[in-house]
Amino acid sequence: MVVPGPIRWLLILAIAISASPRQHAIAEELHDIKYATVDSHELLLDLYLPDDAVNPKLIVWVHGGAWRSGSRRSIPLKDLVDEGYAVASIDYRLSPVARFPAQIHDIKAAIRFLRAHASEYGYDARSIGIAGASAGGHLVALVGVTNGNSKLEGRVGGHLDQSSDVQAIIDLYGPTNLTTILPQSTPHGLGVRIPALQLLLGGQPEDKTELAELASPVFHVDASDPPLLMLHGDQDPQVPVNQSLELLGRYEEFEIPVELEIIHGGAHGGALFYDSSRIELMVSFLQKSLK
Repeated sequence: MVVPGPIRWLLILAIAISASPRQHAIAEELHDIKYATVDSHELLLDLYLPDDAVNPKLIVWVHGGAWRSGSRRSIPLKDLVDEGYAVASIDYRLSPVARFPAQIHDIKAAIRFLRAHASEYGYDARSIGIAGASAGGHLVALVGVTNGNSKLEGRVGGHLDQSSDVQAIIDLYGPTNLTTILPQSTPHGLGVRIPALQLLLGGQPEDKTELAELASPVFHVDASDPPLLMLHGDQDPQVPVNQSLELLGRYEEFEIPVELEIIHGGAHGGALFYDSSRIELMVSFLQKSLK
């Protein structure tokens, strides 16, 4: 069949639009906002504000990188800005700079800062979601299940009068139990985790048992914890899916809202975790959790 010229061009235009990358409806990007300084080390965050949203809910993004690398500039959840959420992507001290629990102290300081400056930037900080991937997934889960924990609150930054509590957690393929992850790991996983844990803890979990338990979300779960969504690939070569299953089991013991999306054939990250169906899953979870 011959398609008339004008219609043909409309079809070509429609195909081109559908094939082009999704444009994020970001009204404003604010980079390099300093939220704290620790021993001359500046901690910064970037803030993405949605277009046409009034007092949007805030999601804090924590990057991965085996606790020793990575950047706040790497943020795969900008699609949440399209959905009307403000997103803050934050720095934290990496393990070559400072050992655990410095990372948790920094993240909690960032949350206090963001709450203190909510009216200035125009988002709703009464209920905050936190999300992260890999090592970032571990950190956000630990932050979420230690609301009000004095051992992990720290005194980094100002605004100590503000709460560092979060009201929803999205953990993407993060470790949850540092005392079991090595026995569960593949040879490839051991090659990544052993040196990473050495830097994070200053030793291996069997030699730093108390510290490894303090750093493991599964040991902190109680009935007051916020809702949790986890995504994990069943073929993850770096963080075994059993790590998410352990945290799922602890949440179920306390009958706290929890969801686990196992991605069949999924490895350690990749586009499958951030496609339209998973973004919809995250949005649905956040709508239920951030009242």
